Amino acid sequence: MTKRVHRPREDAEFDFILGMSGVPVLAYFTGTWPKAIESCRVMDLVVGGIADDYTGRLTVVRADITRCPAATERYGITGAPSCVLLKEGEAVAHGTGPMTTAEVRKFLDGPTS
Repeated sequence: MTKRVHRPREDAEFDFILGMSGVPVLAYFTGTWPKAIESCRVMDLVVGGIADDYTGRLTVVRADITRCPAATERYGITGAPSCVLLKEGEAVAHGTGPMTTAEVRKFLDGPTS
C-alpha cells in the first residue's frame, strides 16, 4: 500500500491525523477476521491508488477496527471493509463492502462537489 495512506495504531493517532488534515478524509476501516481479509486486501489496492490520485485533495486513513474501536463506534462501522468520507470532521458519506476504483471515485466526488 502506498505511503500516502496513514495507518494509525490506535484511536488517539487516528484522531490526531483527522485533526491535522486540512482536506477531506477518506477513513477506510479494515478487519483481520477470515471473512474480511480478502475483501480488505482488494480494497487496499483500490484505496492505495485513490490516495495517489487524490494527493493534496484528500487524506486517506486505513484504520483497523480492532486497533481503533472508538473511531469504529463513532462512525457506526459494522463490517469491513467500510469507508467514511469526513469533511471538517463530520461524516458526509458511508460505504460498506468492497468497491471498485470507479465506485470509490463516485463516492468521493459526489458529496464533495
